[in-house]
Amino acid sequence: QVQVVESGGGLVQPGGSLRLSCATSGFTLYFYTIGWFRQAPGKEREGVACISLSAGSTYYADSVKGRFTISEDNAKNTVYLQMNLLKPEDTAVYYCAADPVAYCLTAGSGPRTAQEFEYWGQGTQVTVSS
Repeated sequence: QVQVVESGGGLVQPGGSLRLSCATSGFTLYFYTIGWFRQAPGKEREGVACISLSAGSTYYADSVKGRFTISEDNAKNTVYLQMNLLKPEDTAVYYCAADPVAYCLTAGSGPRTAQEFEYWGQGTQVTVSS
């Protein structure tokens, strides 16, 4: 069955870096869209980054552009989120999500929302604090 499992979260100082991993199984990663979302206490889940290799599509939220990079290793069935120049406001539980519909955003509708992703991991905590 389809599974996605996040790892790599932890405590990091402001300005530091972390790399999150999303290990996938049960489907061909190349044909799926993978999104990274995050949810801070008391806030709604928000999209951070998205990749869909078969559609040639990627997306980054404005709040992370230039600091976060999403990448995909099909040989390892894993998607990564490299997070640099971390800020305290990046503190959240980060989730990986997968969906068989191949695109990250459209000109008319914008980026895909959390409700549009079918399969979810359990989340990994990222805390940015000195």
